[in-house]
Amino acid sequence: MKKYRHIPVLLLALLLSLTACGGGEPAQDEDENTEAGVAVQVETVVQDTIAAENKVSGKISADNEAVIMIASTAKCTAVYFEAGDQVAAGDILCTLELGSALANYNSARIGYNGAVQSYSDQKAVLDKQVQLAADNVSNTKALFEIGAASQLEVDQAELNYSNAVAGRNSALTQLESAIQSAKSGLAQLDTALENVDPDGNVLAPMAGTLVTMSAVENSFISNSMPLAVIDGPDQMKVSVSVSEALVPKITIGSQADVYVSAIDRRFSAVIRSVEQAANVQTRLYTVTLTVPADVGGLLSGMFADVTFFTDVSQNAVVVPTEAILTSGGTQYVYVVEGSTAHCLEVTTGLTGNGVTEVTEGLTAGQQLVTVGQAYLHDGDPVRVVSGEG
Repeated sequence: MKKYRHIPVLLLALLLSLTACGGGEPAQDEDENTEAGVAVQVETVVQDTIAAENKVSGKISADNEAVIMIASTAKCTAVYFEAGDQVAAGDILCTLELGSALANYNSARIGYNGAVQSYSDQKAVLDKQVQLAADNVSNTKALFEIGAASQLEVDQAELNYSNAVAGRNSALTQLESAIQSAKSGLAQLDTALENVDPDGNVLAPMAGTLVTMSAVENSFISNSMPLAVIDGPDQMKVSVSVSEALVPKITIGSQADVYVSAIDRRFSAVIRSVEQAANVQTRLYTVTLTVPADVGGLLSGMFADVTFFTDVSQNAVVVPTEAILTSGGTQYVYVVEGSTAHCLEVTTGLTGNGVTEVTEGLTAGQQLVTVGQAYLHDGDPVRVVSGEG
């Protein structure tokens, strides 16, 4: 059994060789290491500014967009423009058969105007009755002062006045209710026939590009989807939804990176607004960014990847992320001093685009191994080669 006595010692040595700063690959032959050293590439550690990156997805839309809805089902008799056409404000996009809807609208308009006029007329009559009752109270009190009227007559005059006021208020409340009912019905028809003239022509409310057009000649239009969508000539915008954790870190006026894969275009956009109330269903907050006017090729509905930069750290030690190795939760890097590699444990902070902040363990000016570090052990001889080597 004595021949197995050294096995635990060998296992312990093997485990130590696999811990942090132990390297990820077996070292080269001792004679080869001594003569040539491990080939590595290095770069000088510098201080820079780094910011945390937060990526979310959003959509492109026109900064000025008109959505035309027709809430009443109707037959389309003519179509004058197609999706992609340029339209001017007031152009007739299509014509609809809206005879019954227009008749209902005109009837509702007449009803509303009649309710307003009735309120005005009735109020004038009721106000006059209240004024007569008030005058009667004054006259009766004057007669009472000279003994020509009794207290009972004064009380009766005041009661008549109170009844007149109460009657007027009750009648006006009913008339106001009738006006609101007529107004509500008219508003619904206004929505159903917005952008439609008395002849059933659907008019463009603004100039721009006709992005969508669902009307088809001799077919019925749907009241559940937009009949047409017009993008204005102004610049585009990006809308994204972010969590409550990110909202406090977003500043209006700062910039974010935007990438639109549909046109393979990357650009910077300015944060224009941040909603202060979350969406009831998603519990997310809408952030709107303005797209620079010189960015072309964007269309409403395109998806965009937006990167917000937060938690900025200035004058920080920033290194390539791939230079940092990890073992058992410990992070470490290799630096070169003379022709020898030394392993240094580090503490990291913010992570940016391919770079990481090192808060402890590394200082500016040191020669950091960026290629070949996975093959090193602490104290290994090295030879520095160029990027092309």
